Amino acid sequence: MTRRPPDPPALYKLMAWLSPSYPVGAFSYSSGVEWAVEAGDICDAETLRRWLAAVIAEGSGFCDAVLFVHAYRAVESGGEAKLAGVAELAAALAPSRERHLETTAQGRAFLEATREAWPCAALDRLATAWDGPVAYPVAVAAASAGHGIGLDPALGAYLQALAANLVSAGVRLVPLGQTAGQKVLAALAPVVAATGARAQGTPLEEVGSATIRADIASMRHETQYTRLFRS
Repeated sequence: MTRRPPDPPALYKLMAWLSPSYPVGAFSYSSGVEWAVEAGDICDAETLRRWLAAVIAEGSGFCDAVLFVHAYRAVESGGEAKLAGVAELAAALAPSRERHLETTAQGRAFLEATREAWPCAALDRLATAWDGPVAYPVAVAAASAGHGIGLDPALGAYLQALAANLVSAGVRLVPLGQTAGQKVLAALAPVVAATGARAQGTPLEEVGSATIRADIASMRHETQYTRLFRS
């Protein structure tokens, strides 16, 4: 069966919410890429591609994708207890203080902007179900489900935006040319697609990462002497 693309209103919302101009401050976070560059793990386009491919497929990107899927389905099914459980796990799953700040600060900013500009009942239900810090993928998933945007395009757009933001950080930090950065982003497309597909079949209790070096990078960044990014 051929999957239909998102309708124009849905596409418009996704492009707005996941644009670099949406006021969540995504540009100020590098998810440890800044430390990886200083440590020499990332030194050119190819090492940036390999690092990000691992993060997206096996690290925080995959975890975000699984949390996104289960938050979306909880909103769709109307299960507030399940939604609260996903939100609580997402807030607790960050492997470092900076990663926790990154996901919850963006989640809070996304909810504030979206409830003002693009309100929906699902965001009110999320606030009722869970009064703790909301991770970014949970916030975007709840808004997507609440606005009737399909899971496939919503998750794909979320992961593409994640990849684009990390590539942008790498371009500034290595540094790389803009064209080199776009080549890295293009090379990550199959990784993004495969991660989204895998996440949709992953039970919530099996969420987890295997990128220990990236987790260490997020911890070491906190005490890095010279920093441009918050994580």
